[in-house]
Amino acid sequence: MGLHGVKAVFFDLDNTLIDTAAAGRRAIEEVISALQSKHHYGEGEARAICDKVQAKLLKECHDPAKMCITDLRISHWEEAIQETIGGEANRDLAAECYYLWKTTRLQHLTLAEDTRAMLTELRKGLRLLLLTNGDRQTQREKIEACACQPYFDAIVVGGEQKEEKPAPSIFHYCCDLLGVQPAECVMVGDSLDTDIQGGLNAGLKATVWLNKAMTAPVDTSPVPHYIISSVLDLPAVLQKMEHNINAKLETDHMASSNE
Repeated sequence: MGLHGVKAVFFDLDNTLIDTAAAGRRAIEEVISALQSKHHYGEGEARAICDKVQAKLLKECHDPAKMCITDLRISHWEEAIQETIGGEANRDLAAECYYLWKTTRLQHLTLAEDTRAMLTELRKGLRLLLLTNGDRQTQREKIEACACQPYFDAIVVGGEQKEEKPAPSIFHYCCDLLGVQPAECVMVGDSLDTDIQGGLNAGLKATVWLNKAMTAPVDTSPVPHYIISSVLDLPAVLQKMEHNINAKLETDHMASSNE
């Protein structure tokens, strides 16, 4: 592999290589349990607080120049507690909830054994790069927690760059890091908006969408080149691509010989 076609694969991190969503659910349950047992909140109140925090995380706009991510996220908890319970703001309880949520989530972020084996095998013939959007501190902590550094030739965090996915600039920066052309690279990720659209914007050879539920998207754009239900299906897709490239080369060669 790599002779005529693919030379590098870019992987997204969250919900592609690691199950961030599942780790987040475990972390939320831990906080709900602590709010009930230690602080004597009712289950309904505890869940309402956590639901509000999750809504704030989804809408989060973070400018690291103005506030560190830790302060911002403690504020999410502080606001959620006040909105649910009323009364005075409780920064101490908010900080306790945030740190419990954060440490529990990090503990459950693991790079599965079969994923490690796949990355090790792929790296024998390809350059591998981890490309993740998000706040620098948050993403570096996740990378550290799942110990994925040894499997990649380079790691790029959106929050450390001028622009994040889907901007073409971050993909071209990744190509330069590995010394490859966009047309020699494949992007693998679970987000149509950032991973797939970004790969298309940057002119990569192919985009592979990880759609675990295998449900059809409501909106058909952007259209990925390939769809897989598990990241472990990627080697088969790469083999298929290589086969198609070789078949095309053979056809082209025969056509030129016949001229």
